[in-house]
Amino acid sequence: MAVSEEFVAYLRDQFSALGAIEVKRMFGGAGVYFGGRIFGLADNDVLYLKAAPDQRGKFQKAGCKPFEPWPGHVMAGYWTVPVDVQENRDQLAQWAKEALKAAPGKPRRRSGSERSARRKRK
Repeated sequence: MAVSEEFVAYLRDQFSALGAIEVKRMFGGAGVYFGGRIFGLADNDVLYLKAAPDQRGKFQKAGCKPFEPWPGHVMAGYWTVPVDVQENRDQLAQWAKEALKAAPGKPRRRSGSERSARRKRK
């Protein structure tokens, strides 16, 4: 289980239509975060997105596979992403938004300094 720096850079680029993501190394792989919420995983340079139970059929129909960190241990909450979706920034952003709906926790509130900086840019 590893994630190359090249794949991390690729993910940041591909998710640009969504916004700035964070990639945090964990357990030999990496978590993919937006707004402080984990919505994806990367392992062996493969992207997995969080899927709510009612979204899993969409992933299965597209030929995606659930995350299996080691043989026999399937984590059905995360699924591979179809190559055509992963290569299309706008489609990937839409799939990521669905994954964020299934992600635990609430969206991260902007800090006072982030809100202030944003007001200055307007």
